[in-house]
Formats: sequence, structure tokens, C-alpha cells
Amino acid sequence: MKKAIILLGCPESPSQTPMAIYVTNELKKKGYKVTVSSTPSAMKLLEVSDPESFYIDEKMDIESCLESIQEGSFDLMVGFVHRDAAVSYFVTFENILNIPSIALISERELEVIEEFTKMIKESTNAEIVSARAYHNPTPLRVKFDKALKNMEKKNVLP
Repeated sequence: MKKAIILLGCPESPSQTPMAIYVTNELKKKGYKVTVSSTPSAMKLLEVSDPESFYIDEKMDIESCLESIQEGSFDLMVGFVHRDAAVSYFVTFENILNIPSIALISERELEVIEEFTKMIKESTNAEIVSARAYHNPTPLRVKFDKALKNMEKKNVLP
């Protein structure tokens, strides 16, 4: 079975939790077993949002996950990026795993989005999805769907 990892950082953005569940659902429909690696606070929000673990297959603390992953652990990575620390985690995981990756960059300020996009573009080969999305996840969802379809068309995904 194909395996995907989703990286979640600090849950400041109200869009992160619903988008994480949406992304998980989309990946499961494509045959992926999904692991969510996150901060403890982001994990608590997911546990409240998905109490029966219908969407989330496995959960890992992001620090523990970072210590144990290696190339070949997963087939696809999707990372939520809305803080400097999230950029660092995404770049680190992407370079260790060396797999197709999607960076979902969202913020209120366009300058911050541009800065994070530049940092990820310079350090990874990830597909970058960015939108001014804080309370409303729709712009990010629409762009994520397009990016996933684009990666499928290019035969980048396993």
C-alpha cells in the first residue's frame, strides 16, 4: 500500500484542521495509508475533529517522527506551512524522504506567502500550493486539488 505523511505545525490558522482532514480524505481515496505528524496541539484538534479515526490512520509527534524517518518510509508528503518553523520542518522532511511533496502555504499576508514560497522553492523540489487563506480553506483546497491532479498527469505520484 502507498503511504503518505502529512505535516502539521502550530494550529494557529483555522483552515489547517479542516484542510488536513480534507487532504487525508483525498489521499485515502487514492489508495494511500495516511500518517499525520504534528505538534501536540494540532493533534488534539484533529482528535476532536475525527474522534472515530475515520480519516486519520496513524498519528505521530513531529519530533519523534523526525528522529525515526528515513528515505523510503513514505511515498508522498504534504506539509502545511504557515510559520518559519513549518518551513524548516518541511524542508528537513523533504530532504530526508526525497519523495514527491506538496507544500501548502497559507497566510494572511502576501509578503509572508512569497517569502515562504521562495524558501521552499530554493531548498526542495516540492510542488508549491499557496493562497491567502486563513479562515476560509476554499482557496487552498481548490489549488491543492489542481496540484494533485497535475502531479498525477505528470506521473510523479506512485
